[in-house]
Amino acid sequence: MSVAQDTRSPVVSARPTGGPEGREGAATGGVRLSGVRKSFGSLDIIHGIDLTIPEGAFTVFVGPSGCGKSTLLRMIAGLEEVTDGIIAIKDRDVTDLDPSDRGIAMVFQSYALYPHMSVRDNLAFGLKMASTPKEEIDRRVAAASAILKTDHLLDRRPGQLSGGQRQRVAIGRAIVRKPDVFLFDEPLSNLDAELRVSMRIEIARLHRELGNTMIYVTHDQTEAMTLADVIVVLREGRIEQVGSPREIYENPSNSFVAGFIGSPRMNLLKARQEGRNLGLADATLVAPFAAAARASGAEVTFGIRPEHLSVGHEKIEGRSLEVVVDFSEYLGGTQYLYCQLSDGQAITVEYRSPVPVKPGDRIILSWAPDSIRLFDPGGMRLRADEA
Repeated sequence: MSVAQDTRSPVVSARPTGGPEGREGAATGGVRLSGVRKSFGSLDIIHGIDLTIPEGAFTVFVGPSGCGKSTLLRMIAGLEEVTDGIIAIKDRDVTDLDPSDRGIAMVFQSYALYPHMSVRDNLAFGLKMASTPKEEIDRRVAAASAILKTDHLLDRRPGQLSGGQRQRVAIGRAIVRKPDVFLFDEPLSNLDAELRVSMRIEIARLHRELGNTMIYVTHDQTEAMTLADVIVVLREGRIEQVGSPREIYENPSNSFVAGFIGSPRMNLLKARQEGRNLGLADATLVAPFAAAARASGAEVTFGIRPEHLSVGHEKIEGRSLEVVVDFSEYLGGTQYLYCQLSDGQAITVEYRSPVPVKPGDRIILSWAPDSIRLFDPGGMRLRADEA
């Protein structure tokens, strides 16, 4: 058995092996981006994105501020010009089409409702501008209001609504257009924590009922984990990993994804190769696979999630560390212990025992061997070679 870096392609990412096949037929089903780039002068913002989003999937773009997720969404919407590449929706090249011709509807962070209009008129406005017959407008408004449970709000104006009600109206305005693809640009950022939770549930229910392709942008990895069928993790205009929430969480392809997805984040600790073992702080640990394939003394990042650490008072040979509790955060059913290793590195522990632990206590942390994730000095995941 030998160590191999993870070079697998993302689950729904598509990287063409040949040249472009022409503008027609560039996608199949949902949304496809082929070699999409965005530059402002000499500054590259999006670096050749290749991505296929299956029809009907709820896909979330997530990443830190400045990673390019909103720019990518705006290019799909037609609000930003594409520097290079192809964007296709339902087998139709839309790269150069106006937003109104793309079969999309977008929900923004700001509700963008007309304050002088009633909810009914806000929902109907776009359809009226498209010269939709009145009977059809009334039918679509009624259907959208029933889905979002806003029937009783139709005669109110936006100023008479709560933040959550305004966001439902903004979503309703998108529903009445009957788009092929819904685009959400951080739609819950203006809501308080409790409303965000309830609106997440409503958006998930809406996707289940409508079945449309939905693309959702957020910097909040909790939103990504709870809403998505597929998560696209972005950094500096590039895709780091694509996969289901479970795959992204349990099998991150690199240390950036491991540290970004999860709250609290995965513990990422600097270790060194010691033959077939790992040296971490003042402990020698058994590596989860045949680490001897790497040179002794090589740097390795040791990753483990807070919930995979068990607290005890007896060391387990090769898979335990002694730490000092620096701070304790009590959250009712869960307690987080923020600890330090002997070399000063920080490690977070999810602690659910009723036995009290306080700052200054020395505790022993242990884990199951299969809960460890290792990364090379460049941050790429190290895996056991299955060949």
